[in-house]
Amino acid sequence: MFKNDIAEALSKVHFTVPLILFLPVVSFFVYKSFFELSIPLLTFALYFGAGILAWTLLEYIVHRFIFHYEPKSEFGKRLHFIVHGVHHDYPNDAMRLVMVPTVSIPLAILFYALFYITMGEYLTAPFYSGFVLGYLIYDMMHYALHHLTFNNKFWLTLKKNHMVHHYKDSERGFGVSSSLWDLVFQTKIKDGSKN
Repeated sequence: MFKNDIAEALSKVHFTVPLILFLPVVSFFVYKSFFELSIPLLTFALYFGAGILAWTLLEYIVHRFIFHYEPKSEFGKRLHFIVHGVHHDYPNDAMRLVMVPTVSIPLAILFYALFYITMGEYLTAPFYSGFVLGYLIYDMMHYALHHLTFNNKFWLTLKKNHMVHHYKDSERGFGVSSSLWDLVFQTKIKDGSKN
């Protein structure tokens, strides 16, 4: 994908890297919520769940409006290919299924700052731990949908939807970890529609 060996190496990542980087972050903010900020369990659960839900919405928005945006300039087309197009051209490339740390770490810091500024330290801790866990669930599910075989109806439905998105109808099925926002925004994969 790149002529530079360093850039090429930095564009690849093993699927376990996000877990290694971000499970400690989730653990830290869960710990902080209970043992430093003394957040009640119900408040924690509410904001933790809201963080996961916020992640699913962000996942949908980014996938639909950024990853599937079609730029006009040559630079824009190249950047789009690097960010998401390569995944659609080579969907089974195991080393390009999860976000590289050079992107995920700055984004994680940016979102933490945004949440901290808007919600304060007390509510950010549980919300951010849910948000980051939502990201990890998405990354692991995305990897699994491309590389594992399932017998469970839930997983088979998710895999079918994602494969239809890749191979038959890239204008639908933007939710990977959840089809909730595809339902809300009427972009759900439809039986018999281009599949």
